[in-house]
Amino acid sequence: MPRVTEPSPAGAEAAASPPPSAERLIARLREAVRLGDVEAIAERVQDDLGELIADRGLVLDPHLTEPCGEHYARRLLHREPDGSFTVVVMTWGPAQGTPLHDHAGIWCVEGVVEGRMEVRQLELVAEDDDGTCRFVERGRSISGVGSSGALIPPFEYHTLANALDDRSSITVHVYGGEMDRCSVFEELGDGTFRRRTRSLSYTE
Repeated sequence: MPRVTEPSPAGAEAAASPPPSAERLIARLREAVRLGDVEAIAERVQDDLGELIADRGLVLDPHLTEPCGEHYARRLLHREPDGSFTVVVMTWGPAQGTPLHDHAGIWCVEGVVEGRMEVRQLELVAEDDDGTCRFVERGRSISGVGSSGALIPPFEYHTLANALDDRSSITVHVYGGEMDRCSVFEELGDGTFRRRTRSLSYTE
């Protein structure tokens, strides 16, 4: 059973310039965001990211993929100067995962570079004035290398977890901006959740 952990609030930002191994991806992302329409952008990014991973056209520097002890690692690969997108590499130790969370209204495309990931997609169906939320699960899958998926608000609620209990998995996330915060949802034990805001940072 995957254990749910959250990233450490402490961390440091990586350099804004992508390493040479990521230049092909960055060039394609710049073309994609020129499409303007969010759904068209996400579809193009999903296709390009999946293709590059499957063709081994995305080679990540080792320092970006090191596991990080008790929680998953979140490292900045690239921040586009105009703020139109960021690229983040996440390394998941055995069975590490996220709580249920949203993406702060930012579109995202995620691809599996190494290992296998369990993805649960949920839909927010009710939220009371006191912040109590109710969700319905809309899908659950195990994604292998080359798999990619898109989240477009308001359909932005999910959990991620390394499906392997004996080695790390690595994912790449492209965001339509910089995701420096999100809402996480604490399960109350009766099928409901409580929303709270979580600040996000990058692993040193």
